[in-house]
Amino acid sequence: MKLVILILFLFVCHAAIGQHKLNVTLKRQMDSVIVLDQKYREALTFLMEPSKRDSVAKSVSLSIAHAMNYYWKLQHHLDSMNIDFVEQVFKKFGYPGKTLVGEPTNEAAWNVIQHSSKIDKYLPIIKKAADKGELPYRLYAMMLDRQLSNHGKEQIYGTQASCLPLKNGKDIGWYIWPIKDVANVNARRKKAGFDQTVEQNAKRMDVDYKVITIAEVR
Repeated sequence: MKLVILILFLFVCHAAIGQHKLNVTLKRQMDSVIVLDQKYREALTFLMEPSKRDSVAKSVSLSIAHAMNYYWKLQHHLDSMNIDFVEQVFKKFGYPGKTLVGEPTNEAAWNVIQHSSKIDKYLPIIKKAADKGELPYRLYAMMLDRQLSNHGKEQIYGTQASCLPLKNGKDIGWYIWPIKDVANVNARRKKAGFDQTVEQNAKRMDVDYKVITIAEVR
């Protein structure tokens, strides 16, 4: 009986230590960060959808082009504040992962970096957090894909789409950015934690999936 009580006591102590590591103040701050990160992005997404863009533009009494500019200015201001804050968090704590702020708050800093021009600088921190299980590995995979596509290189996991014209001058609309070793991309996606194939993910993004090579892209 005493042994059972001792085991229960040790279990409770271990749980309490784990709970103590959660930085409640930082968690609240990071929750606010993600709210700001998404504040105007839904409106911007709607402005790119033919069935919704007119109603969104009318809600602010602007043309579609001016509405895009209006919402981007608002979001850019929030993004600038967010990146400044997240950089300070990195300096003090490293990546604010699930041990420090819990889930899904551990994805907040990732969103800020993913929407910034500082992916090159902070991708190693993101990878370290993913390798330690502090952040879903698929999010690191998405950021890696974005970095590669930003530099005109083939992506690895097929998460990024583009609408850049092809070298032949043909505008085919949105397509999945060229993928390295495309034959094995779905195996890599599964290993990284994605629950959809590259074809299913393209459909989710309303992209007609077709294999495009890096040589075809302007």
